[in-house]
Amino acid sequence: MPPNGIQTPTPGGLLEDASTGESLDARLAASLEGSFSSEYAEVNGVRLHYVTGGRGTPLVLLPGWPETWWEYRKVMPALAAHHRVIAVDFRGMGGSDKPASGFEKKTMAGDIRELARHLGHDRINIAGHGIGAMIAFAYANNHPEATEKVAVLNTTHIDDSYYDFPMVPRPGDKGPHRWWLAFNQVHDLPEQLLEGRYRHLIDYMFGLSLVNPDAITPHDRDVYARAYSSAEAIRASKAWFQAYQRDIEDFNGYGPVTAPMLGLAYGTFYDYMREALPAQGTDVRVVEIENTRNYLVEEQPEAVARELLAFFG
Repeated sequence: MPPNGIQTPTPGGLLEDASTGESLDARLAASLEGSFSSEYAEVNGVRLHYVTGGRGTPLVLLPGWPETWWEYRKVMPALAAHHRVIAVDFRGMGGSDKPASGFEKKTMAGDIRELARHLGHDRINIAGHGIGAMIAFAYANNHPEATEKVAVLNTTHIDDSYYDFPMVPRPGDKGPHRWWLAFNQVHDLPEQLLEGRYRHLIDYMFGLSLVNPDAITPHDRDVYARAYSSAEAIRASKAWFQAYQRDIEDFNGYGPVTAPMLGLAYGTFYDYMREALPAQGTDVRVVEIENTRNYLVEEQPEAVARELLAFFG
C-alpha cells in the first residue's frame, strides 16, 4: 500500500461487466482497501446510496459535480483507519433517487441529517467538495446540534456574488468562464444534447481544471459518465444549479457556523476563501493545497487526507 494509507484503485474491467449500476457500485466499493460496502437507505422521502467502511467517529463525505462518491476513492482507506467513513451520493446523484424537487441545499442537508440518524449517529463530522461543500455548510448551519466539525473543499456556499458572473468574459480575464452555471439553468436542451454523451462534458471539466490529467483515469471518467449520461440524471444534476436562487436566500438568513470549520483550496481560490470563510464561522482554519486546482481530492489525495485527519482527528 502506498505511503500515508492512500490507495489508487485499479478495478480493471468493471465497466465492461453487464451488471446493473447497483452491482457496479458494490464492485467499486469492494475494490477499496478497508472493507467498504455499498448500501442504501430510505430517508426524508428519498432512497440514498452511500459507501461505508472503517471504525471510529462518523465522517460523512459529500462529492462535487460532475462526480459521485467515487471522487473520494483515494482518501477513503486512510480516513477509515480513524473514522467510520460514509461517502454519499446525495439526492440526484449516482445511485440515489432523482426526485422532481428538494434540491435546495438546506433540504439536501436534511437528507444527510436523516441518513446520519438512520445509521445511529447523533453527531457527525462532515466534509464536502463543490455542491457537496454547499450541502455540508448548510448542514452545519441548520443542524449545529448534530455537527462535530465541518470541512469545505474548494467551494464556499453560494451567495449574491454568483449573480455577478459575466456571460461574456472581458479580454484578458483570468480564470474559467463559468458558462455551465447558466447552461444548467436551461430546461430540456441539456438532456437532448448530453444524453448518452456526458463523457464529453466530463472530459471538458477535468481538462479545464486538472494540473495532471492522469489523476482521473479513463476508467474513473467512465464511472462518472455512466452516472450522469441518462436524461433523468442530467435533469436531476441541473436541479442542483436551478435551486441556486433559493440557496442564496437561505444563505442570506444564516448566521456564522459555530462548529469548527476547515477550508481547503488552491491558489486564487485559497486567497478568496481565506478572506471570506472567517466571516462565515466562529472557529475557522483555511489551508492551501498546492499543485492542483478544483479536483484536489483526486489530484492531491495525500495532502487532502493529511489535512482532513489533522482536523477531524
